[in-house]
Amino acid sequence: MPPIFVTSSGTEIGKTYVSAMLTRELKARAIKPLVSGIDEETFAESDPAALLAAMGEDVGFANAGLVSRWRFKAALSPDMAARREDRSIDFGELVDECVTAAKKHDPLIIEGVGGLMVPLDATHTVLDWMKALDAKTGLASILVVGAYLGTISHTLTALTIMRADGLTPRVIVLSEKEPGPVPAEETAETIERFSGGVPVRIVPRGGTASLREFF
Repeated sequence: MPPIFVTSSGTEIGKTYVSAMLTRELKARAIKPLVSGIDEETFAESDPAALLAAMGEDVGFANAGLVSRWRFKAALSPDMAARREDRSIDFGELVDECVTAAKKHDPLIIEGVGGLMVPLDATHTVLDWMKALDAKTGLASILVVGAYLGTISHTLTALTIMRADGLTPRVIVLSEKEPGPVPAEETAETIERFSGGVPVRIVPRGGTASLREFF
């Protein structure tokens, strides 16, 4: 199975929830190589902690490196957070790390950072990261989107950008944290009508859902 890359139309939408769910369901390994807004005091509530728990690993700061190599304290895009610490992200090393992990672990979940077009350094975005991985591994991808008002336009824009680079997702996941102003079923139906055949699945937080059929 190719590595599964979980990306999104924005931040704080549900990538980690979906990544952890898939990790448990597929009994996979999971990594989130880049993470911002993290330190030892708040680690227990962090995205890497959720992925460690999904893998059955000890959820302690000492194990953070099992999931995330590049960790930054400022809750900013990776390029900005790295500059705050006089550090930088080596894009080639980032890609190679994921390729090596994919060769070692099958299945492998790779959780992205922020949204699809978030900058990683001076010249690369998450989309560039995905394209580089796809060229080396034949990436499978998931697009996680929110259930808020306005998500239809954001979702279809992200889908169009992905498709333009040959990265059509296996599934679009509508992550429902709480009931929104429009029923999730109605939003999903509308997105699917314009998705060009990409299925849309609703994944309520704390509810029961499965994405196994797409992998």
